[in-house]
Amino acid sequence: MTKIQIYDPAMCCSTGVCGVEVEQALVDFSADAEWAKQHGAQIERFNLAQQPMAFAEHPTVKAFLERSGKDALPLILVDGQLALAGRYPRRAELARWAGISALPVAAAPTGASCSGSNCC
Repeated sequence: MTKIQIYDPAMCCSTGVCGVEVEQALVDFSADAEWAKQHGAQIERFNLAQQPMAFAEHPTVKAFLERSGKDALPLILVDGQLALAGRYPRRAELARWAGISALPVAAAPTGASCSGSNCC
């Protein structure tokens, strides 16, 4: 099973979705990560403020921080390999990395009657 590791910047809690000023990207990512976990994804998150040794002890993460600094977080590893940095992954990226094939299909808008190239 694919292992996805998220190295978060320093946050107030493990999810970062608390406090007075909540970043919408964190709210979206938390929902997407929970969705991926419910579909079998193995996701681990590490918070720089609460788990600094997880950053210092992983050679890829340590080298990334030395080269790019903590402002370049979050850092995402997939099976130990750098997959993404500087933003949180979208649901489709999590699904692809975890091998989840059944993404929900968005409902078609109602009321429109389009056919082929004849769209209203």
